[in-house]
Amino acid sequence: MIARAFGFAAALSLALLAALPGRAETLGDALAEAYRHSGLLEQNRALLRAADEDVAAAVAAMRPVVSYAVRSSYLDLTDTTTTNFDLSASLVLFDFGRSQLRREIARENVLSLREALVGVEQQVLLRAVTAYMNVRRAAEIVRLRENNVKLITRELQAVRDRYEVGEVTRTEVSIAEARLAGSKSALAVARGDLARAREEYRAAIGRYPGKLSPPPRAPATADSLEAARAVARRRHPDMLRARRAVKIAELNIAMAEAARKPVLSGSALFSLDQDRNDTRSVGITLSGPIYQGGALASAIRKAAAQRDAARAGLHLARLAVDQNVGNAWAQLTVAEAAVSASKEQIRAAKVALRGVREEARLGSRTTLDVLNAEQELLDAEAGMVSASSDRYVAVYNLLAAMGLLTAEHLNLGVPVYDPQAYYDAVKSAPLRSVSPQGRKLDRVLDALGKN
Repeated sequence: MIARAFGFAAALSLALLAALPGRAETLGDALAEAYRHSGLLEQNRALLRAADEDVAAAVAAMRPVVSYAVRSSYLDLTDTTTTNFDLSASLVLFDFGRSQLRREIARENVLSLREALVGVEQQVLLRAVTAYMNVRRAAEIVRLRENNVKLITRELQAVRDRYEVGEVTRTEVSIAEARLAGSKSALAVARGDLARAREEYRAAIGRYPGKLSPPPRAPATADSLEAARAVARRRHPDMLRARRAVKIAELNIAMAEAARKPVLSGSALFSLDQDRNDTRSVGITLSGPIYQGGALASAIRKAAAQRDAARAGLHLARLAVDQNVGNAWAQLTVAEAAVSASKEQIRAAKVALRGVREEARLGSRTTLDVLNAEQELLDAEAGMVSASSDRYVAVYNLLAAMGLLTAEHLNLGVPVYDPQAYYDAVKSAPLRSVSPQGRKLDRVLDALGKN
């Protein structure tokens, strides 16, 4: 039963490691695929387009409003029906900048959401890098574990042969058998890790991995921790969004203050009854608040408090960005040290294994000593695989902490989403406009619904 299960696991491992036809997939391919087909990016782009429409709504509020009404009524007492048609128009002539403020607030919200979209883009790309490297790491660990099983199998056979001729005791055979069982168990765990890594790759990239190429040279980051922090303070989307929040809060104060001022509006009315008698009127109205029980003053104080909170939020955002850069820098430093230490550990473990095998051949070492030395080398090689992967991911994590992990900065060679295109199409509040991105999203949602 155990042998059959192990055989099935081996077949599964071969299937997992099988490469797709054609050339090996590169990290750039995976990143481009994640950028093009990320549902999270599509979702946030749609939310950004919805915010663009708020600007259009603010512009529309500054234009004339024309409406009609048809009224029909029946009077039972006289058994008569009357019908009237009204056509009315109204326009805000002057509101002391309130409409303009509303438009500016909507525009700042759009710019803030654009920064949020950059943050989402960084999350998508960092997840793709991590998924790519985790699949490579898991596949390499599986390879090491498979080689270890083969090696211990040969060691066990050699010990059994020596036992048959009386050179070693049954204890050494049992030690080798136990070590082989442990190695097979570790191989099963490694294959499970590979299967999970492939599932994460599919979630991050959009499909299962084929044959993955070694990653290219890691992109440049910064020469020092302070230089990295300086870039992050200028470029990170969280910092830029926090600055937008302060500006929006200041505009909200101006809006609350403008609510105290009057509004001058014009109106026109054309009314026609069933006897074709028409009534026409044109008027101007000046309206404004006199007393609202302190609500207007409260609104101004509230807006000022929200501005103070936004300023504190900007300070907290800077601290968080600085901390994230520092953490990423430390992670990269530790990963580089781990790579250097793993190289030295592998070199020493190989020398030690050769010595232990020679001493065992001469009878001064036991089978357990040889197996321990082999395990030391395996652990060192596995540590090297993990450290190299961690170092590569740490570089991209530092780029994300600096605000530079974008398709444009990485030069992925894919059409970069332009949020300005839809904004320009609707900012003047056209009567009818269809978004190409919206149609694309509709097709994606339709496909998901059918599946």
